[in-house]
Amino acid sequence: MKTIGLIGGMSWESSLEYYRIINEKVKNELGSFHSAKLVLYSLDFEEIQTLQHEDKWDELTLIMKDAAKTLEKAGADIILICTNTMHKMADDVQDNITVPLIHIADATAESILLNGLKKAGLLGTKFTMEHDFYKKRLTDKFGIDVIIPDESDRDIIHKALYSELCIGEIIESSKKEFLRIIDNLVEKGAEGIILGCTEIPLLVKQSDVSVPVFDTTAIHAEKAVKEALK
Repeated sequence: MKTIGLIGGMSWESSLEYYRIINEKVKNELGSFHSAKLVLYSLDFEEIQTLQHEDKWDELTLIMKDAAKTLEKAGADIILICTNTMHKMADDVQDNITVPLIHIADATAESILLNGLKKAGLLGTKFTMEHDFYKKRLTDKFGIDVIIPDESDRDIIHKALYSELCIGEIIESSKKEFLRIIDNLVEKGAEGIILGCTEIPLLVKQSDVSVPVFDTTAIHAEKAVKEALK
């Protein structure tokens, strides 16, 4: 079994889900007392989110490179960034390590295509929804047409993520707003919905939505287990 390195803490609530899913999947696959071989580098999300909102992506890239190098030195054979937004610097991180970085958008795209879909709605932070690093990768590498909510709805999602979900607060009124926004995306032609922030699955479940939803946390974690057990 390979050792999985996790760059977490962004937020720790979603990192907890990574840890749970990875270990449950390993136990399901191998049985008995098996659990995953893991190394976790947990960052202080206060520092991260401050730099994000100050648009200091170069500083964030240095932090992520350092975290990945530390995990590699600690024995990680594969590395995951446990957040969608921080994949903005995924290519730079991969260029500075010798072990594979499993990209969350690639794993998600594979799942979308496996379901026979070609057009998906994307929910996430404003950085993920508005910057090109995620949408462009899905389109250019996998041919998936990506649509995002309108500006006011992007503001609603972003605010809920940082003021509620990233600090562990689950609020029913916000769930209703997310479901309304999802319905709007479906009306615009979305065949499925990417829950493109690792906290969103804490709020929105498949049972809440009429089209397939793609839980990026679970997809990413399960992809890591598949690679670790090869």
